[in-house]
Amino acid sequence: MTQVGHRTARALLRRLAVEQAECRVPSLTAAIVRDGATAWFGGRGRVDGAAPTPATQYRLGSITKSMVAVVVMRLRDEGALALTDPLREHLPGAPLGHLTIAQLLSHTAGLTAEPPTDWWERTPGVPAAELLARLGPAELKHRPGRRFHYSNVGFALLGELVARLRGTTWLKAVRAEVLDPLGMHDTTARPRAPHATGYAVHPWADVVLAEPEHDADAMGPAGQLWSTPHDLARWAVFLAGDTGGVVCEDTLAEMREPAGVDDGDTWTAGFGLGLQLSRPGGRRLAGHTGSMPGFLATVWADPADGAGVLFMANTTSGLSGRLAIDLLDILEEYEPRLPDEWHPVAADPRLLELTGLWHWGPKPYALRLLPERGLSLEPVGGGGRASRFVPQDDGTWLGLDGYYAGETLRVAPDHLDLNTFIFTREPYDPTAPVPGGVSAWHA
Repeated sequence: MTQVGHRTARALLRRLAVEQAECRVPSLTAAIVRDGATAWFGGRGRVDGAAPTPATQYRLGSITKSMVAVVVMRLRDEGALALTDPLREHLPGAPLGHLTIAQLLSHTAGLTAEPPTDWWERTPGVPAAELLARLGPAELKHRPGRRFHYSNVGFALLGELVARLRGTTWLKAVRAEVLDPLGMHDTTARPRAPHATGYAVHPWADVVLAEPEHDADAMGPAGQLWSTPHDLARWAVFLAGDTGGVVCEDTLAEMREPAGVDDGDTWTAGFGLGLQLSRPGGRRLAGHTGSMPGFLATVWADPADGAGVLFMANTTSGLSGRLAIDLLDILEEYEPRLPDEWHPVAADPRLLELTGLWHWGPKPYALRLLPERGLSLEPVGGGGRASRFVPQDDGTWLGLDGYYAGETLRVAPDHLDLNTFIFTREPYDPTAPVPGGVSAWHA
């Protein structure tokens, strides 16, 4: 299975071994994916007396949420719902029905983190009808849209939304629409052999305590699933961009867009639509962490690099918090990715004439052609508003990102009209239709 070089594999295994030994983890597995395949797998510790393998199951915890979110986005793409819809539009009579689907997906609804039940991760769950009956105004902790506040309850509501709209259970919908198409056949709601037992490790002695495991029922969409390193590697490949037709690439990219931040002004951690986001060391990662009593798991993917990392452990707490990023750093140090070879591409002569220098008032901008007939407009030397544009059927151009995302660019022979801003070949060209008029330059 090892596709990385021997020195790389040894360095990765050593980092995993240090984590398992120093953090006292009963068993720990990890994997690296690259270019759509598993490039390295490692396992340390013991499960039923043997080393863990890519087929050993661990509990995913909240990684379950991102799979439920994919089904919600599929419903959106089919036109069955809009992300701006209030929940009550699809769950009539639901408590807190004014919250929108997008707010629930991005944990910006203001809902409480945990349900008004016993400790749901360690006790049998309650049916959806009973959970809904227990929810009320007291479970709304913040004004909707005000801030990021992680909510397991929100994904219980999204699971019920999926069940109602699909006419089945959330689990069957996730199985049919996500897991089976991606070949994740060893991802299940309850453990199957071989699987790791969840343990709590005593903080002051080298002894362990088995953690309980139950069907979370209505709270299942928040953290029910079990999986294997093999299956979770396929999920990492999905997050890196190989969607297998489950959703279109644009939808996955939308899920990766920041909707809220988890760490204030520093913005190194945030949340999209069902996906956690992280920006360590210049990377832009998307994925999810998972935690249930007795288990920790994490999966991250870097779409720009086509790489991903995951780990799965059977311990309630105690990992260093650096394992996944350190493994990516080792891969980058020992086997850095080579940039794709540059090669020339054919250009439409009419578009080629648009390239070069334009001016927003006195500020120079460069217009460049991108592959697939795209345009890039950015300040010369940086330090201003930059956006990419794609052509539309009516001859206009649509902004993809930056300040002009979603805005319209219109092209004329002597000027560009970008949502009322006029760009000219010369600074404030008096022959172009610059609003407000232009007088001669003078000393």
